[in-house]
Amino acid sequence: MSVDAALAVTAAIVAVAIVCGLIVRARDGRRRSGGDLVIRAEDLDGLSLARSATLLQFSTELCARCPQVRRMLGSIADEHADVAHVEIDLTNRNDLATRYHVLQTPTTFLVDASGTVLSRWGGVPSRSAIDHALGAVLTPHTQESR
Repeated sequence: MSVDAALAVTAAIVAVAIVCGLIVRARDGRRRSGGDLVIRAEDLDGLSLARSATLLQFSTELCARCPQVRRMLGSIADEHADVAHVEIDLTNRNDLATRYHVLQTPTTFLVDASGTVLSRWGGVPSRSAIDHALGAVLTPHTQESR
Protein backbone atom coordinates (compact mmCIF):
# COMPACT_ATOMS: atom_id res chain seq x y z
CA MET A 1 0.00 0.00 0.00
CA SER A 2 1.32 3.40 -0.91
CA VAL A 3 1.77 6.20 1.59
CA ASP A 4 -1.00 8.21 -0.11
CA ALA A 5 -3.45 5.31 0.16
CA ALA A 6 -2.55 4.72 3.81
CA LEU A 7 -3.10 8.41 4.59
CA ALA A 8 -6.45 8.36 2.77
CA VAL A 9 -7.61 5.29 4.71
CA THR A 10 -6.46 6.86 7.99
CA ALA A 11 -8.27 10.11 7.18
CA ALA A 12 -11.45 8.19 6.32
CA ILE A 13 -11.33 6.26 9.61
CA VAL A 14 -10.80 9.46 11.59
CA ALA A 15 -13.70 11.14 9.76
CA VAL A 16 -16.04 8.21 10.48
CA ALA A 17 -15.00 8.21 14.15
CA ILE A 18 -15.68 11.94 14.43
CA VAL A 19 -19.12 11.60 12.83
CA CYS A 20 -20.01 8.69 15.12
CA GLY A 21 -18.84 10.68 18.15
CA LEU A 22 -20.97 13.65 17.15
CA ILE A 23 -24.03 11.43 16.72
CA VAL A 24 -23.54 9.85 20.15
CA ARG A 25 -23.02 13.27 21.72
CA ALA A 26 -26.18 14.65 20.08
CA ARG A 27 -28.28 11.76 21.42
CA ASP A 28 -26.94 12.00 24.98
CA GLY A 29 -29.61 13.25 27.36
CA ARG A 30 -32.29 13.41 24.70
CA ARG A 31 -35.84 12.42 25.64
CA ARG A 32 -37.23 9.33 23.98
CA SER A 33 -40.48 7.43 24.23
CA GLY A 34 -40.79 4.78 26.90
CA GLY A 35 -42.03 2.29 24.35
CA ASP A 36 -44.06 -0.54 25.81
CA LEU A 37 -41.95 -0.94 28.94
CA VAL A 38 -43.67 -1.52 32.28
CA ILE A 39 -41.66 -1.56 35.50
CA ARG A 40 -42.29 -4.61 37.65
CA ALA A 41 -42.85 -3.99 41.36
CA GLU A 42 -40.43 -6.79 42.31
CA ASP A 43 -37.62 -5.00 40.43
CA LEU A 44 -37.80 -2.00 42.78
CA ASP A 45 -36.22 -3.86 45.73
CA GLY A 46 -39.06 -3.07 48.13
CA LEU A 47 -39.52 0.54 47.04
CA SER A 48 -42.82 1.70 45.61
CA LEU A 49 -43.87 4.03 42.84
CA ALA A 50 -45.25 7.46 43.67
CA ARG A 51 -48.91 8.35 43.21
CA SER A 52 -48.35 10.60 40.19
CA ALA A 53 -44.90 9.91 38.78
CA THR A 54 -41.56 8.37 39.65
CA LEU A 55 -38.18 9.37 38.30
CA LEU A 56 -36.40 6.02 38.09
CA GLN A 57 -32.62 6.30 37.71
CA PHE A 58 -30.44 3.38 36.68
CA SER A 59 -26.81 3.81 37.72
CA THR A 60 -23.69 1.82 38.59
CA GLU A 61 -21.02 2.11 41.25
CA LEU A 62 -18.43 3.49 38.85
CA CYS A 63 -20.68 5.90 36.97
CA ALA A 64 -19.05 9.35 36.98
CA ARG A 65 -22.17 11.27 35.92
CA CYS A 66 -24.69 9.46 38.12
CA PRO A 67 -24.21 11.63 41.26
CA GLN A 68 -25.00 14.75 39.23
CA VAL A 69 -28.22 13.20 37.92
CA ARG A 70 -29.09 11.86 41.40
CA ARG A 71 -28.91 15.37 42.87
CA MET A 72 -30.97 16.87 40.06
CA LEU A 73 -33.70 14.20 40.16
CA GLY A 74 -33.83 14.34 43.96
CA SER A 75 -34.28 18.09 43.80
CA ILE A 76 -37.09 17.79 41.27
CA ALA A 77 -38.83 15.11 43.35
CA ASP A 78 -38.55 17.30 46.46
CA GLU A 79 -40.39 20.10 44.65
CA HIS A 80 -43.44 17.93 43.87
CA ALA A 81 -45.46 16.15 46.55
CA ASP A 82 -46.59 13.29 44.29
CA VAL A 83 -43.24 12.61 42.60
CA ALA A 84 -40.56 10.25 43.86
CA HIS A 85 -36.97 9.59 42.85
CA VAL A 86 -35.85 5.95 42.95
CA GLU A 87 -32.35 4.83 42.07
CA ILE A 88 -31.46 1.29 41.06
CA ASP A 89 -27.83 0.20 41.02
CA LEU A 90 -27.25 -2.09 38.04
CA THR A 91 -23.81 -3.20 39.22
CA ASN A 92 -25.20 -6.52 40.46
CA ARG A 93 -28.48 -6.47 38.53
CA ASN A 94 -27.55 -7.11 34.90
CA ASP A 95 -30.94 -8.75 34.46
CA LEU A 96 -32.63 -5.36 34.87
CA ALA A 97 -30.34 -3.73 32.33
CA THR A 98 -31.34 -6.40 29.84
CA ARG A 99 -35.05 -6.34 30.71
CA TYR A 100 -35.37 -2.56 30.43
CA HIS A 101 -32.88 -2.07 27.57
CA VAL A 102 -30.49 0.11 29.58
CA LEU A 103 -27.33 0.50 27.53
CA GLN A 104 -25.64 3.32 29.47
CA THR A 105 -25.63 4.89 32.88
CA PRO A 106 -27.15 7.05 33.97
CA THR A 107 -30.46 6.22 32.33
CA THR A 108 -33.62 7.84 33.66
CA PHE A 109 -37.21 6.70 33.23
CA LEU A 110 -40.32 8.75 33.92
CA VAL A 111 -42.81 6.19 35.22
CA ASP A 112 -46.49 6.67 36.03
CA ALA A 113 -48.27 5.13 39.04
CA SER A 114 -49.08 1.93 37.11
CA GLY A 115 -45.41 1.36 36.23
CA THR A 116 -45.68 2.36 32.57
CA VAL A 117 -42.55 4.07 31.28
CA LEU A 118 -43.67 7.36 29.72
CA SER A 119 -40.25 8.79 28.76
CA ARG A 120 -36.61 7.83 29.01
CA TRP A 121 -33.27 9.61 28.84
CA GLY A 122 -29.87 8.02 28.28
CA GLY A 123 -27.06 10.07 29.76
CA VAL A 124 -27.54 13.35 31.60
CA PRO A 125 -30.94 14.85 30.85
CA SER A 126 -31.53 18.58 31.02
CA ARG A 127 -33.65 19.80 33.89
CA SER A 128 -35.99 21.54 31.46
CA ALA A 129 -36.62 18.25 29.61
CA ILE A 130 -37.52 16.51 32.88
CA ASP A 131 -39.74 19.43 33.96
CA HIS A 132 -41.50 19.45 30.58
CA ALA A 133 -42.18 15.71 30.68
CA LEU A 134 -43.33 15.91 34.31
CA GLY A 135 -45.62 18.82 33.48
CA ALA A 136 -47.58 16.64 31.08
CA VAL A 137 -48.02 13.99 33.76
CA LEU A 138 -48.80 16.29 36.70
CA THR A 139 -51.22 18.67 34.94
CA PRO A 140 -54.23 16.30 34.98
CA HIS A 141 -53.73 15.66 38.73
CA THR A 142 -53.51 19.38 39.44
CA GLN A 143 -56.75 20.06 37.58
CA GLU A 144 -58.59 17.21 39.35
CA SER A 145 -57.67 18.51 42.81
CA ARG A 146 -59.18 21.97 42.15
